[in-house]
Amino acid sequence: MPPVFAHGRLRLYLLKLLDEAPRHGYEVIRLLEERFEGLYAPSAGTVYPRLAKLEAEGLVTHATEGGRKVYSITEAGRAELADRSGELADLELEIRDSVTELAAEIRDDVRGAAGDLRREMRAAASASATQVQDESWQAAKEELRKARQDWKEQARRAKDESRRAREEAQQARRQAKEAQDRAREEVQRIAGQLQDQLAKSGGVLGSLAGAWLGGTGTGTGGFGTGTGQGGPSGPSAGSAASAADPSPGSSGTDWAGDLEPTADPARDLDRLLDRFRDEVRDAARDHGVTPARLAEARAHLAAAASRLTGALSTP
Repeated sequence: MPPVFAHGRLRLYLLKLLDEAPRHGYEVIRLLEERFEGLYAPSAGTVYPRLAKLEAEGLVTHATEGGRKVYSITEAGRAELADRSGELADLELEIRDSVTELAAEIRDDVRGAAGDLRREMRAAASASATQVQDESWQAAKEELRKARQDWKEQARRAKDESRRAREEAQQARRQAKEAQDRAREEVQRIAGQLQDQLAKSGGVLGSLAGAWLGGTGTGTGGFGTGTGQGGPSGPSAGSAASAADPSPGSSGTDWAGDLEPTADPARDLDRLLDRFRDEVRDAARDHGVTPARLAEARAHLAAAASRLTGALSTP
């Protein structure tokens, strides 16, 4: 019999079941058995080691309830599940094929058993035709009828399961495509909003971008370290000049190095802007904002917003 799950597929399907709800190991085994309409049930020696490995990889975690380990998916597990949504749709098709193959094997077994029974009945009738009682013959016919009925029922269940698996796979593919379309539209919307807001030097995103690209050497602490005395022609003017033309390396390329990059640049930019916003707000809260410091910050932001808008507008 071919394997029900290809290499790595059971691992993905366990994440799918745990994404639906927290479950203990026995419940996972029971759900898999129901999924295959009783035609297949994984053993505890198959499921529990894989759950333990998923936990070691940080994809699931467990809590003890009533003496049982109840497993839950982590954010890392959900991220992997989202990244492999296409594989999940293919997995539904593979499960449908596995159910079909299992049903075919059962059908062949039933057909073979019915054939053997028929041959045995004929041999028995030929060997002792005069001794066969009507009750025995009726019992044999009833056994044959039940065998045929069982085969038809199992074939019907396999056909229904195959149809449901095909419909679920099609729905999963549609949902995956819709999710990709929505994500693409959201990225385009955010990019448009970002460009519009960067054009406004006083906007929140412009402020954060200015703190990032201004390159004044003071970082977000510009709100807390200024003298509070100079106007645009004083210290703030000099800082604005340095923001418009920062020296090499002054932007702090190792800043936010703890943020691991993803495959989505737009998302990475949002995370950087969130970090800058938090640092600027922390500095303003800790040190206060005077009119002179606000003027100095505005000069930095205007120059930095212009630089960032130009950088994002470059083909």
